[in-house]
Amino acid sequence: MQQTLLQFPEIKLNRRDGHKLRGYFANTFGADSDLFHNHDQEGRNIFRYPKIQYKIVEGVPMMLGIGEGGKLIVDRFLAIREINIDGEAIELRQKNMKSEDFEVRMDGELYGYRFVNPWLPLNQKNHSEYVELDAKAQKEKLQGILINNMISFFKAVDFQAEERIKVHLDLEEPRVAKFKNQPMLIFSGGFVSNVYLPDYIGLGKSVARGYGTILHKT
Repeated sequence: MQQTLLQFPEIKLNRRDGHKLRGYFANTFGADSDLFHNHDQEGRNIFRYPKIQYKIVEGVPMMLGIGEGGKLIVDRFLAIREINIDGEAIELRQKNMKSEDFEVRMDGELYGYRFVNPWLPLNQKNHSEYVELDAKAQKEKLQGILINNMISFFKAVDFQAEERIKVHLDLEEPRVAKFKNQPMLIFSGGFVSNVYLPDYIGLGKSVARGYGTILHKT
């Protein structure tokens, strides 16, 4: 399968502006395809792994398209001339786009990843369950959630795991942040897995806004 990464390197934004980046492109191209925003015609969420994701990594805004999502980005490349953040139109004088094939695989090797944007594994329900657990059980719960996050991605790219998925988390102490006006635990750090995953995909909640973005450890 192919993925396309479109970066705007001349612009610097805060990571928390990821939802504004998403909002702009959803409003601009959302009528063309619901992949730009993942909502149906009544405005309800479409529950699927997002094939277009909006990220701000180390200050650089970018869009990631997977499969048909990547094709949509390529098709609209010339039409993307500016972005509008908080009512300010920012001209795009430089756009870097790269499309490449990737293969998810399990080949007996172990691969290390780091979260370049915080990982959001918990919702309101499992957050209350998580805080009642001891440290060992908390880690086991988070590892199970991460595996489920990976399986969600697998479904989007038609990958079937033929052996047990293994993960080992190495996380920093979580921080509390406001998310949609609710306090949530966010995690930084990384993990090791027996699955080879492509760079820049997101895992966990709100990957369309850039949370849970991973890169291979170097």
